[in-house]
Amino acid sequence: MGEAAEIESRAETSNQPEVVLSVRDVTVAFGEKVILDKLSLDVKRGEIMGFVGASGSGKSVLLRTVLGLNKKQHGSISLFGVDLDKANEAERMRLDMRVGVLFQFGALFSALTVMENIQVPMREYLDLPQKLMDELALLKIELVGLPADAARKFPSELSGGMIKRAALARALALDPEIVFLDEPTSGLDPIGAAEFDELVAKMRDTMGLTVYMVTHDLDSLFSICDRVAVLGKKRVLVQGTIKEMLASEEPWVKSYFRGKRARQLDLASRD
Repeated sequence: MGEAAEIESRAETSNQPEVVLSVRDVTVAFGEKVILDKLSLDVKRGEIMGFVGASGSGKSVLLRTVLGLNKKQHGSISLFGVDLDKANEAERMRLDMRVGVLFQFGALFSALTVMENIQVPMREYLDLPQKLMDELALLKIELVGLPADAARKFPSELSGGMIKRAALARALALDPEIVFLDEPTSGLDPIGAAEFDELVAKMRDTMGLTVYMVTHDLDSLFSICDRVAVLGKKRVLVQGTIKEMLASEEPWVKSYFRGKRARQLDLASRD
């Protein structure tokens, strides 16, 4: 019986989705001000994980820390099973190529065309002929639903929704396995936001992406997120499915998901 139970336990473990990103006991402070205090979380392969929290709760700090843009004082961060603190330069470069980032407001280079923006990661990490880079950039432009003539346009010539799609195309330039999205629907009208959410979900399904998404958009959380992590009190207050968020009695979570501005969702499809 003991051996059978052990075999069954191993089988169940093997069926669990791979943890792509693991954060353990991470503390981040700026001077005397502690922003994150021994925060831990996991992001699993193939899921869309939404991150929410009150203003100043540390959502962007956590994102930037995971990406190596902020220094942590304590804890560990592992990506694809590799401890980032222990990775050598070659390992870090290989990991960087498996990651795509869409910064808030797009962060496109204003002096570069859309095509040139998409080619920035290719020039940084790959040694490809210009013709091939042009072909790959055009494929990414088509993939995110932009018209072909957007390739030669500058960011100043694009609408807000087109900027988001161009930034997503750049994030997908190296065919990453995980993409980090920082407020991807911020500044978009409801129709444009819904279309962008649908695009992200489609990318996840067709490309097998894992998505780490910082957002305040309830519609995004309800429509495409598999799980949600709520940041507060310098840590993850609660994480789980939308159904679990709606059942939570944590005061901020309850106010956010069941308050006046929240909407009801038919959860039958998520059961």
